[in-house]
Amino acid sequence: MLRGRADGAFAGTMGAAEIGGYRHDVYRFLLSPRWLALAAAVLLLATVSVRLGFWQLSRMHDRVAESSVIERNLGEAPVPVSALSGPAGSVTGAEEWRPVTAAGEYDPVHQLLVRYQTNAGARGVDVLTPLVTQDGTAVLVDRGFLEAPSGTPDLSDVPAPPTGAVTVTGWLREDSDAPSDATTAADGTVRAISSDALARELPYPVAAGWVQASAEDPPAAQPLIGPEQPELDSGPHFFYAMQWWFFALLALVGYGYFAWDEAHPARRRSAEPSGHRVPADRLPARRL
Repeated sequence: MLRGRADGAFAGTMGAAEIGGYRHDVYRFLLSPRWLALAAAVLLLATVSVRLGFWQLSRMHDRVAESSVIERNLGEAPVPVSALSGPAGSVTGAEEWRPVTAAGEYDPVHQLLVRYQTNAGARGVDVLTPLVTQDGTAVLVDRGFLEAPSGTPDLSDVPAPPTGAVTVTGWLREDSDAPSDATTAADGTVRAISSDALARELPYPVAAGWVQASAEDPPAAQPLIGPEQPELDSGPHFFYAMQWWFFALLALVGYGYFAWDEAHPARRRSAEPSGHRVPADRLPARRL
């Protein structure tokens, strides 16, 4: 009791200068090589996390802008695909998802399957068939989705396209920028669609981009599953940004806590379970 009062009286007589010097001495360990290295690692982690958070925000803004373009394009009236695409041109992101029509005859001999596709959670392939128009130019048409959970089916098992003259209505899509091993046909399949890559393998000129069909007139005897509507939300990027910023805050707060804990070992010992304390009869005698 007397000792506690004496400590309190001593603390009360300490001036601001003494308290500042005391704190300076207590936290001197922060200048040791180990703690300086830890501080550098924490600052690096926090900086990277903050930058990744802002990167996710920029991706969110890009997706919102892209969704705005898609929504506007979806509301346009259908136009002939030749008005937007040709063998010498290209389809840009500003034109993607424009409703278009194309008339001609399907060429099932050069039909391809696009592997690793999903539709409403099901796994399968998309069926890509050239549609040869009256002027001899072909338009690549994704006729629809074929469920194939056990793997890529044989081309002979794919439902046949309509024969004779057919009119396709659908959305104009941009060519994939995937590497050549994904866009080059192998065993009647590709992993991504590129009119530029496939034009080198087909016997006629091919219009840029491709059409994702939503309707065929006349319809096929065994229709494929139609396409899903494009997603128009902002995606999960905002929540990813929050997560990265939380990691940065957690790193800084964690460093501060461990530094405080290192500077106050007496508080740490007093918080230990009673089973770890030294018995009273083994403590040295106190002098009052």
